[in-house]
Parts: sequence; C-alpha cells; structure tokens
Amino acid sequence: MAASRERHFEIEIGSLLRAGVVLSAAVVFIGGICYLAQHSRAFPEYHVFRGEPAAYSRVSGIVTAVFQGNCLAVIQFGLILLIATPIARVAFSLFAFARLRDGAYVLITLIVLVILVYSLTSGH
Repeated sequence: MAASRERHFEIEIGSLLRAGVVLSAAVVFIGGICYLAQHSRAFPEYHVFRGEPAAYSRVSGIVTAVFQGNCLAVIQFGLILLIATPIARVAFSLFAFARLRDGAYVLITLIVLVILVYSLTSGH
C-alpha cells in the first residue's frame, strides 16, 4: 500500500513540474511576441550596457509591471514561474509527507521551503 502511495505522489509531482515548465514557457513566449511586436524596429545599441530597471529586482515590481502591460515584465514573470516550479514541488512534498505523517521529513521539507521562499522574495 505504501509503495502505491509513493508512486501516486511521484506521478503528481511529475505532473506539477511539467505543468510549471509548460506554463512558464508559454508566458515567456507570449512576452517575447509582445516585446517583438512593440520593438520590432528598435536598433540595438550593444556598445551601451543597460541593466534591468530597479523595479525588476523584486517580484512585486515585476507583477505590477505585468499588469501595466510591460512586455519585458511578462518575460521576467515567466522566468519567475520557472524558478517557482521546483519551490511548488517542495511545497507539494511538504503536504505529501504530512499526509503520510512522517514528522522528520515534514520538518526537513518545511525548513527547505522556508529557505527557498525567503531567497526568492528577499531580493538579495
């Protein structure tokens, strides 16, 4: 019985990871098409380095720019979704271990999840 539960969790985790990657790729693709539509005639100036705007250093700034229709922000948001996919896997694992009542793995997974979420949201 335990082996079938573990196999079921593995299948769900695999589906979660596939969905996250496909969603991320779709968002980046849409953002790329949007960007090319808006800047198709722009001439690149490779001799001048322009970093990303400061608003893109935080998730909240990227989300705000997405809702303002900024195509570069849509691409950035797709990349955040890609980064968030394995974090969602860890969160899913936390709930799976809790359902299995495996206290040691719940604690370890919770610690890993807190570190991952902190590193994503802290902006450092």
